[in-house]
Order: sequence, then C-alpha cells, then structure tokens
Amino acid sequence: MKILIVDDSSTMRRIIGNVVMQLGFSKEDFDEAEDGVKAWKLLTESAYDIILTDWNMPNMNGLELVKKVRSEGNHQKTPIIMITTEGGKSEVITALKAGVNNYIVKPFSADILKEKLDGVLKN
Repeated sequence: MKILIVDDSSTMRRIIGNVVMQLGFSKEDFDEAEDGVKAWKLLTESAYDIILTDWNMPNMNGLELVKKVRSEGNHQKTPIIMITTEGGKSEVITALKAGVNNYIVKPFSADILKEKLDGVLKN
C-alpha cells in the first residue's frame, strides 16, 4: 500500500507519517509533498493507494489538488482524505463535492485517522 501525504507543514507531515506508521505501515509506504504542485508531480510518476492532503497550502491548495486528481491522470479513483483546520460545514461540503472520500479536522487522534482510513479502504 502506497500513501501520499500532502501538507505544507513539515511538522504535520511528520505527525501524519507517525500515525500512519502506528497503524502498521512503514516509512517506505508513504511519500510526502509540501504542496499540490509537488504532489501532482509525484502522482504523475508513481501509483498511490490513498492520498492524505491538507487544504491550505501555497502554490496549489488541497482543494485544487483534489479537483485536478479527479479530472486528470491515472488517480481519478484513488481515495482522498482531506486533513485540515477548515472545519466549517460549507468547507466540508465543498471538499466532498470536489471529490474527497473523507474529511478530518485538525487536531485529530490516531484513532480518528485509522477509522477514516479503514472506512475509505473498505470501499
């Protein structure tokens, strides 16, 4: 299983990576990108089973990345979980309409991420 973690905060990428490893994955199971532009480059070069992305990032934000993934390339069916501080109802609806499979509001626990990952991977 290959996971792409996209967040402009190196601290948040490390936290998400640590949670992913707590869930039984290894460091080799995930790649990291600090914005949507770098994430898109990785997506054009490799296959991923799931994308975990932040919303607020420079260059290409998470919502723009989701729309690009859903409309172009080989990852249109890849599950996407948005992990963000944007917790308002309208933001959640906007993200779901854009094509995210699930949504996590920061801060979050390992249990929440595991639950969302399990839910997305079962479908």
